[in-house]
Amino acid sequence: MRQVTIYDIAKEAEVSISTVSRVINDTAPVKGSTRAKIEELIQKYNFQPNAMARGLLKNETGIIGVIVPDLTNPFFPEVLAGVEHEAMQSGHTFLLSNTIGDYAKESEYLSIMREKRVDGIIFMGGRINLKHCEEHLAQELVQFANVIPTVLVNGGLRGTDLIRVAADESAGTALAVQHLIELGHTGIGFIGGEVHMTTTSIKLRAFRKAMKDGGLKVREEWMLPDSFSIDSGKRQMHHLLAMKERPTAVFCVNDYTAIGAIKAATEAGLSIPDDMSVVGFDDIPLAHHFIPELTTVSQQANELGKTAVNVLKAMMNKEKVKKLTTLEPQLIVRQSARSPRK
Repeated sequence: MRQVTIYDIAKEAEVSISTVSRVINDTAPVKGSTRAKIEELIQKYNFQPNAMARGLLKNETGIIGVIVPDLTNPFFPEVLAGVEHEAMQSGHTFLLSNTIGDYAKESEYLSIMREKRVDGIIFMGGRINLKHCEEHLAQELVQFANVIPTVLVNGGLRGTDLIRVAADESAGTALAVQHLIELGHTGIGFIGGEVHMTTTSIKLRAFRKAMKDGGLKVREEWMLPDSFSIDSGKRQMHHLLAMKERPTAVFCVNDYTAIGAIKAATEAGLSIPDDMSVVGFDDIPLAHHFIPELTTVSQQANELGKTAVNVLKAMMNKEKVKKLTTLEPQLIVRQSARSPRK
């Protein structure tokens, strides 16, 4: 049996499609007798408009585009879980694009999302995390944001007014360093992060300030940015262990580098945290299950995703939103940090 469409309902009721739409969506007054006739036909045929029909009627697709830089990093699936939960509350689904840090792929996916007529875009990583984003990449995103409501998560573009949702990485770094200082550490190193990325520069700057505020000297030879991987953490911990003088604690740019650092130190015969304390950042699920359990800073990834969707929904509804919505980080104290040996 052929499925009844909105066109069939309109034809049998002898009204326009827009009148049927107004009854279905209750968006405008309709004459009582006309409304009753349409509602009777809807009930008679058990008519339910599909997503495509709703899109035509309301000029919406019910789809939110999400761009992420690396799905192998557990932080981003945690954000996505929050995005999915909040999107489903309003009947939205999402179109996920994994760019693998490729700016050309970002451009390609942005074009696909425009073709698919997504209702809004949540953008994470890539060009919005560059300290110095090339002008054509920045302007391309601005142009898309002028057409499609767009929210940037944990990033931004200088000189633009794009809407942002972010965890306070500076405050989170300060929490971690203050914790180590309160434990009695005076020699603290820094591991991981690419220097051309804003997340690294924010944490480096906050690290230096927290050390200064604590009356401690920053040892430049212990400042070892590299990348965000487990291998980076291993590599730079090996570098630290080869030095004549070592720190008694290290702050790592994320949990992956912290896990790598702990692995390298353990393989070298050190006990964590007895011989050296290690603190990470992000609070990925593995942090709780690693041995020793990782002391880290939570960016509230799930809440970050939920907040991004709520801000985006407000934008889609033409509501006024703040340029920046900030989430406060939380220090998660576990087993990988303790007072230094006397």
